[in-house]
Amino acid sequence: MSGTTLGPWLRRYQHRPAAAVRLLCFPHAGGGAGTFRAWDVLLPPSVELVSVQYPGREDRFADPLVDDMDELTAQVAAAIARIIDRPYLVFGHSMGSAVAYETVQRLRRYGVPEPDWLFVSGRPAPGDVTGGDVHLRDDDGLCAELGRLGGTDDVVLADPELRRAVLRYVRNDYRLIETYRPTPAAALSCPVAVLRGGDDPELSADQAHGWARTTTGKLDVRTFPGDHFYLVPQRRAVVATIVGKLDPVLARAPHGWPSTP
Repeated sequence: MSGTTLGPWLRRYQHRPAAAVRLLCFPHAGGGAGTFRAWDVLLPPSVELVSVQYPGREDRFADPLVDDMDELTAQVAAAIARIIDRPYLVFGHSMGSAVAYETVQRLRRYGVPEPDWLFVSGRPAPGDVTGGDVHLRDDDGLCAELGRLGGTDDVVLADPELRRAVLRYVRNDYRLIETYRPTPAAALSCPVAVLRGGDDPELSADQAHGWARTTTGKLDVRTFPGDHFYLVPQRRAVVATIVGKLDPVLARAPHGWPSTP
C-alpha cells in the first residue's frame, strides 16, 4: 500500500508505515480529498492521513458520479476495510459527516472495529435534517447557496467553464445528501466529537448535542470561531483537537494495533 493512491476511493499524501493511527477524512459537498492535504504537515509522525475521494472531481473528474448514499458508502467502506490494520479515527465535514457516520455503521456490519473517535463537523445528526431543494434549483440558485455558506472561490464561479464543471458535481452531492435518509441501526459505541463554527448557520450548539443519540459512548462538543467553513482558518486548532484525543501510549506505538481485552 505504498504511494498516494489506495485505489480509486482513497488518497494518502504521505506514507507513514510506522504510524500507530490512521485518520480517515470525508470531504463536504463539492469537496475532494485535496481538502485535507494541508492537514498532513500538521500531524505527528504517529498519524497517517487518508482522505476519501468522491468521484467526479480532482483526479476522478471523468468517473461517474454517485448520488445515492448506500451505493457511495458501500464502495467507500469496502476500500477502507482493506486498510484497517491499526486503530483509526474518522473525521467528516458537513455532508462528509453523514457519509462518515453511514460508512462507520457499514464497517461495523462488516465486522470491522469502530474507530477510536468519530469526529463530525458542521452538520446535525442523521435524522435531524431531512430533505432539501438545493439540488433542484437552477445554477444561479445553487451558486447562491454556495455563496451563503462560503468555501467556494468567487473566481471559480465567475468563470463559465469552471462554474459548469464545479456545479455538475456540487449538484450531485446536494442531491445525495438531500435525498439521504439514515439507515436504521443500533447506536455506535465509540465516542463522538462534534465540531462546529460559532457562526455556522447549519449547526447550532443545541443541534450539535443531537449527535448523542448516535452513540452509547462519550459525546464532546467543541465550538471554534468562524462560520460553516471555520475549519479552514482554524485548521491548526482543529487538527490539534483531533490529535489531542489520541491515547498517549497508542500515539507513541511504532507498529501495529495493540489487542484489546
